Amino acid sequence: MSLGPSLIVPVVLWGRHPPTHRISCVYLTPDQRTLVTGCADGQIVTWDVHPSTLEVNPYMMLVGHTARIVCLSNGLLHTNHRYLVSAALNGLREMCVWDLHEGQCMETVKMSFIHRQIEAYQPTHAPDVLLFCCGEYADIAVVHPLTLEVVYWLSSKVNSNWVTSLHIFKPKAVADDIVMAINADSVVKIWTLSRMEGKCSSDIVYENESKRIRSSGVNFLKCCSYNPRTVLVVSSSMWQIYDASDFSVLCSSSGDEGERWQRGEFLTADRVIVWADSGHAFIYRLPPKKLRGKAVSCIPTHEAFHSREADEPFLLCVLSSPGEQELFSPPVSIHTELHGEANIQLLVRGDCLGQLAIWRVPRVTNNQLAQLLQQQLYRPPEMPPTVLWSIERAWQSMKPPPVGVLDQLESADGSAPLLTSSIYLPLQEGRLVCGREDGTIIIVSATHTVMLHLLHGKHQSYDNWPIHQILSGHRGRVTALLFPHLSHSRYQISQLVSGGEDFSVCLWDLFSGALLHRFVVQAGIISQLHVPPETVSPRMQQCICSVADDYSVALLSLKERKCLMLASRHLFPIATVKWRPLDDFLVVSTEDGSVSVWQMETGHLDRVVHGTTAQEVLSACDENMTVSISEGGMANPAVHFFRGLRHRNLSAIRHAAKRGLQQLQNNADSLPGQHESGKPRSYALMVQGLRTNAADPDRHVLFFDVESLIVDLLTEAYSQMSTEALEEHGLIQLTEYQRVLELTRSESPDAQQKISEFFGRVKHKAGDVEKRLKEKDTRGYLSRMKELKEQSEAIRDHLKERAEGSEDLKRLRTRAQGVRCRLEERIHREMEENPDAVGLLARVKEGAETMGGIIQAKAGGAGLKGTGENRKDSDGDVEGRGKVQLGQTDNQTMEICQMLLSLVHAWGVDAEIDRLCETKLGMLRPKHPVCYGLISKHGFVSLLLPTFLGGPGSAAMAAPLAERTVTFTRRTHWELSSALTTTHLLSVIALADTLMSMNNTSFVPEPERRKRLQKQLTRSHSQTNQTLGKSQDGLLELQANFWAQVREGWSKIATLHCVQFPERMESSGVALKKPLVEILARRWQDRCIEIRQAAQALLLAELHRLSPRNLKALVDWWAPLLPSYADQPSVVPPQHAPDEHEPADGEPDDYVEDQMEEEAARRAAANAAEARRKQATAIILLGVIGAEFGQEVSGGRAHGVEGFGLGPLALHTTSGSRTSTPSRCCWAMLELCCEADSMAPSMSYGLPLAAAADTARTARHAVALIATARPQVFVTTMAREVARYNSLQQNAQSLNVVVHHSVLMRAKPEILRVVQLLIEKNHMELVRFLIEVRAWSAGPRG
Repeated sequence: MSLGPSLIVPVVLWGRHPPTHRISCVYLTPDQRTLVTGCADGQIVTWDVHPSTLEVNPYMMLVGHTARIVCLSNGLLHTNHRYLVSAALNGLREMCVWDLHEGQCMETVKMSFIHRQIEAYQPTHAPDVLLFCCGEYADIAVVHPLTLEVVYWLSSKVNSNWVTSLHIFKPKAVADDIVMAINADSVVKIWTLSRMEGKCSSDIVYENESKRIRSSGVNFLKCCSYNPRTVLVVSSSMWQIYDASDFSVLCSSSGDEGERWQRGEFLTADRVIVWADSGHAFIYRLPPKKLRGKAVSCIPTHEAFHSREADEPFLLCVLSSPGEQELFSPPVSIHTELHGEANIQLLVRGDCLGQLAIWRVPRVTNNQLAQLLQQQLYRPPEMPPTVLWSIERAWQSMKPPPVGVLDQLESADGSAPLLTSSIYLPLQEGRLVCGREDGTIIIVSATHTVMLHLLHGKHQSYDNWPIHQILSGHRGRVTALLFPHLSHSRYQISQLVSGGEDFSVCLWDLFSGALLHRFVVQAGIISQLHVPPETVSPRMQQCICSVADDYSVALLSLKERKCLMLASRHLFPIATVKWRPLDDFLVVSTEDGSVSVWQMETGHLDRVVHGTTAQEVLSACDENMTVSISEGGMANPAVHFFRGLRHRNLSAIRHAAKRGLQQLQNNADSLPGQHESGKPRSYALMVQGLRTNAADPDRHVLFFDVESLIVDLLTEAYSQMSTEALEEHGLIQLTEYQRVLELTRSESPDAQQKISEFFGRVKHKAGDVEKRLKEKDTRGYLSRMKELKEQSEAIRDHLKERAEGSEDLKRLRTRAQGVRCRLEERIHREMEENPDAVGLLARVKEGAETMGGIIQAKAGGAGLKGTGENRKDSDGDVEGRGKVQLGQTDNQTMEICQMLLSLVHAWGVDAEIDRLCETKLGMLRPKHPVCYGLISKHGFVSLLLPTFLGGPGSAAMAAPLAERTVTFTRRTHWELSSALTTTHLLSVIALADTLMSMNNTSFVPEPERRKRLQKQLTRSHSQTNQTLGKSQDGLLELQANFWAQVREGWSKIATLHCVQFPERMESSGVALKKPLVEILARRWQDRCIEIRQAAQALLLAELHRLSPRNLKALVDWWAPLLPSYADQPSVVPPQHAPDEHEPADGEPDDYVEDQMEEEAARRAAANAAEARRKQATAIILLGVIGAEFGQEVSGGRAHGVEGFGLGPLALHTTSGSRTSTPSRCCWAMLELCCEADSMAPSMSYGLPLAAAADTARTARHAVALIATARPQVFVTTMAREVARYNSLQQNAQSLNVVVHHSVLMRAKPEILRVVQLLIEKNHMELVRFLIEVRAWSAGPRG
């Protein structure tokens, strides 16, 4: 769920090809039910693990990191193992906390250092789990697992260096925890954690002991949990066993030639398992006489063992790696003990090929060991893995395979060119543009192709549907696509730019499909295409930026059709491209960390910077620059002029002079806001290409923006309604239109009267003509003429969509002419029989000729553009499909709404509602189980993999596809996660309420709806023999009944998902993941009124289902988060106390301390925002509970939660007071809604409003609620304020105040409205309170 203002529902189409998953780290939850793998491309995949068979199946992909995942760790140990901490290796140094149950990113930060190892451990004296992190920085950082704040540091006084490995344990005889670590200098350090550490982030704990050992390049260190006296140290060349007391070497072993050891683990007190980079793992028995400690005394010995190199470890078994494929990077492995089963241990290994291997570690008994030692030629046995699986194998096991966005273009054998790039064009009727590896570009309707693959319907029977267009021009795969108009309106809406493997950038005309120009200026594959900001010079505003694999950047002018600048002196791959438009600079950052600054006008390299200066230059480009209007959004032209003189660039001199003259000429005529950029617009549907690896084809993620969809629906509905209809539905107020009428009224009364009389006469005459024509038209000639017009318009629209060649155009013209001739002949024959209607023939003929001319004009305008000269250097042809039969509505917004509701509706829960959805509402059933997603913090996304239902051997995957889909929509859909359930329920309820509020809205196409009604009417006529007049009445009655059933259907859908849903799920045996009240509370005051109402209704319904005990527990949980205005706690962590002690050898230097302080300051704002968000959630949630269930929880208030008896009034607090009286709250609300009439159209206006207008509308609603709930409070408050106003008015002159600006005068219309509301609803109470108030107010005045 998005934590921003928008409610977004992602849906992913994975396609037939599995994503590449090069495993870089592995983590297994302590309950052994979830396996997590991080990959080298930045994605994280969660796997379901069967507890008995150990079979694994990919379940979900977490997308957010942008670089290699280096370490994974547990977050909290006491919350059902649901939290995961991940760290990535890139310049951003990202660290994230994931909720594995919900698939959400809970927190993400950008650290100052790169972590290499994270260990989760709960110290004895700490209330929570802490993360002990080490990596590419000195010593150890102790981090909180949820906030990711540094709690304290484990630092070194001597030999401070990067820590390569650490281990935390607690000996039985010691009360404190021990942290043992080894750094890059092979120095072992030991810290003792006491109860005093961790009071603040400035705490630094120094080591108690340190000793250098005789080993270099140590990768891993681990103390034995069975015998604390032994320590395993693994380096790349050998592994060693040390004595923990003095760190003397007990035994060691070297690997075979070419083997490099990675890590190891103790299996028992005398056995270890060590694995190498080849993928093999080796189990050794340690020599007992070399070991020390009490745990060693109980180990039995054998004479045969002493006779065979008793001083060396004995190899017992080898866990062989699967397959013989060569690995280009070392695999990663972890060891764990099987939960709940004694002496059963597992080894999990993942490699760069995406394979997961799991071994059950063999347990060799003493008798078996004796038998092995008696063999003369002993060779250790090799064990294959117990389980071997991968995403690729899981993909291949799916029948049918996962659907892709363009599967309809595949050949009979299932082969088709891979999709290498894609872009969605919401401004071009929602078309999806996909580039393929064969150099072609496919253009297709996104909604149609998604409906074809995901939803049942009549479109499944259409031939060659949906229509697609093919552009051919590249000689190799298409690597980049750009629609410049989507970024800024200064570009033409018909322009499409593509880059390919053939080093070319092509400019296309989307309307005709013609190749307008081909740029070939770079010597590498085009990897990126960018749009310059609008504040660049006017000449550069018509350019696009092209980045190629030859480390060059080019500015290509779409207007002049030439390259204006080529920056090609970079020595490393390009990382980012940024702009400094005020200085006319193009800033290019490369992967080696250097930054090159180029002058755009002259094309000269200004400078190259490195290190800190490079970072400062990049940060300066991100600053918000204020552009003055007089400058026209560019730097002084004189600067470019003198630069051109210095570099002797005549072209730059000429353009600078021309621009300077134009700027001086237009400076006086510049309008305010002329160069201001518009706010980015959100769209109801966005399709984003997803590629997990550069070699993978594109997958596509559909992002449905529910708020934008509702806005589009209501905007279209409001635009079709007249002013009277808007006023009738309560959407606008008449006063607003009266003011507009006064402004637009003519100044001359005589002119206005003449205009009114003229239009009156015209309207009267037109009515008489229409009446006479209808009286003469006894045989329906006017209806036939209307039919001719409709057919001609249909042919014209069809011609516009299907303009392919001259033969098609001739055939369509012939068809239109034939229809017109046949209708004229029929009318001629009937005219001979009816001479009175001869006058109508001329009108019919004139209308037919007019439509024929329109068809010919459209045919000429939609001819084959782009042929001839436009294609002289390319094969840029336009291809199409065969005959098309469109059965869907032409409204793109309605198609998106139909698709979203069909995908998230709870099919199978109520059979009657399902029948209504299909027959009356026009919704479509899903064809496949849908892969949903969730958007969480900072835009991180979790996506269900198509294998989430289970592995190939599971019962779910063994069932037929239809049965699988029914089970998914009825049960599995709602058992996935609570966040997903909350998002989908909110979407369905909000959209159903929106469609119910609109006038006669259904997804059933109008021709099909008419056909159904006509069939019902014909059936009833055959039974009753009704006349024509009665049949018309019957048709109107059928239409009224149909729209009544449609409104009832939308109402039933909203009621089912809001009120009846948990009971229906429980009765069906579904383990429903209930909605999260925290998310609903955040949506309580959503800016979209439909989502707000849905969240409020759903939250109240969920709270009503809770028992009083659970309500009290909820209050106790959120009460400590309420803000305390008496002593506001500071959210900024305390800074490090300066110079508390003299800097010793090995302490962090000034640079490290500066980075720590910068990191704390950078995160202070984020922590403050998170605290305010939680406070707002607590205020709303506890306020709602107090208003609805105040009596039930009043006896169980915790932590001093006040104001529960006041209900919603407890929400409104003033500074310095924890509670507010009802009268103060009522008066404050009146002050807020004084300007409601001018800001908010009405209470039922559905479109999102500005913050001030929304506040005024909410305050107006709050005043009405207060007045109706407590009339005495409202009347008493108004009487007191009226008395105060009268007193102030009498002394206004002496006090020098303006009483007309008081709240009472400004809120007078709102007060009168509330009084009228009280007269209608609480008449008797109002009369009684007025009498009391009159007596009360008369006392003081008398």
